[in-house]
Amino acid sequence: MYRENIIDHYKHPHNHGTIENADIKFTENNPFCGDVITVTIKLMDHKIDGIKFIGKGCAISQAAASMLTDEVKGKTLEEAKNYKREDVVNMLGIEVGPVRTKCAVLGLVAIKEGIKNYESR
Repeated sequence: MYRENIIDHYKHPHNHGTIENADIKFTENNPFCGDVITVTIKLMDHKIDGIKFIGKGCAISQAAASMLTDEVKGKTLEEAKNYKREDVVNMLGIEVGPVRTKCAVLGLVAIKEGIKNYESR
């Protein structure tokens, strides 16, 4: 069973929505289950000044994206890129099997890939 914090973030996600004129926008999906997350990021002085996400999917993917957007706000791009799968799983506070891990890191992949695309421009 999911912990209360996961259900709370799923039902009342933090940073939900989109940022107009975002510096970074990236969509990631999990083809195995159909979960999808789009992240938009506004930068100021190479730091994440604002971050929002929209998506559809299971409680794990949506709650993890909510928690992660709280976590990376105010961080530099380099700091955000250094987050790992284990960091996201620790935020959730539950054991996550291999299939659910793909759901849990969906937001992280979207953030990292979005930053990668931004930096390659």
